[in-house]
Amino acid sequence: MRGIHGLQSVVVVDEAHLLDREMLEEVRFLLNFKMDAQSPMALILVGQSELWDRINLQAYAAIRQRIDLQCKLPHYDRAQTGAYIERHMTYAGAERDIFTDGAIDDIYRFSSGAARLINKVCTHCLLYGAQNKHRIIDDHMVKRVIQGELS
Repeated sequence: MRGIHGLQSVVVVDEAHLLDREMLEEVRFLLNFKMDAQSPMALILVGQSELWDRINLQAYAAIRQRIDLQCKLPHYDRAQTGAYIERHMTYAGAERDIFTDGAIDDIYRFSSGAARLINKVCTHCLLYGAQNKHRIIDDHMVKRVIQGELS
């Protein structure tokens, strides 16, 4: 359904895994507007994997049937974790490797390859390194940060 000026409305619900059953039913009713002949909006549900686990339950079949597209971010393996960190450091303007291989190993072990946790531990390590005037983040620093700040 197109609105004023031919524009499609888009609603993004972040942290959708926190929606309770009643709210998910409200979403279904909203999407059921005009009996599927036309949709009043594009709806994007963004959440952690628990969201898809719940939507896969039989009780949510009506909502699941209305999903046209799904996208899941997988966890990275060790090589992808290193490439992910390197890419972000390049975006930040780093001219050389700041994280040692041992540091990346420990970051991978801590995060299990989840991008959000990789970002969190790297940010804490970079702050720790800057505060202590270290130019290189090694595995000892990563362990110290994980034990001291992220446990």
